[in-house]
Order: sequence, then C-alpha cells, then structure tokens
Amino acid sequence: MFAVIRTGGKQYKVAKDDVLVIEKVTGDVGSTLKIEEVLMLGGDSPKHGAPLIAGASVAAEILEHGKGEKVIAFKKKRRKNTHRKRGHRQHFTKVKITGISAA
Repeated sequence: MFAVIRTGGKQYKVAKDDVLVIEKVTGDVGSTLKIEEVLMLGGDSPKHGAPLIAGASVAAEILEHGKGEKVIAFKKKRRKNTHRKRGHRQHFTKVKITGISAA
C-alpha cells in the first residue's frame, strides 16, 4: 500500500518504512508526526480525493533536523563593476514513514 501526501508545498509518494527529506516541520527528534493531507491511497483498491481523502492520514517518525547544501545566488551586471553574491541553506526534516491509515 502506498499514499501520495502533500507537505511543504510538494507531493511525495510514500510507503511504509520509507525515509524521506521534507521541508522543516516542528517537533522533536524521535517524536511522531501525523500528516493528514493525503491526496491518494494506492494498492489493491486505489482511492483518490477531491483534493483530499477525508479521514486518511500517514504517521511518520522524525529522525533528524538539519540544513541542506549551500545554494549560491550570484548576480552580475557586465561592464558596471557591480555584482552581488548571496548564499542560502534550506532547513529540512528527515522522517521515516511508520504507517498509513485509510480511515
């Protein structure tokens, strides 16, 4: 059985025991997270919502919080001796899917 969930403005296809990196969510390491934005449930009898499935949820365990790789935004105007360099590191949360509940 798999589910398609939405979190952090992105959609993920998940199954039990999957480990994925999502946008940062609040919670301590080791605590459980309940994701209720389930768009689709797959398996023997697939169901899809319009847009969400009422009562469906996905349980996940928070493994770690961290920062991603640095992304450099470099802007330059030629022949003007003008440039701007900015860096950014996006926060993330690594979670492990522990269960999928249909209703």
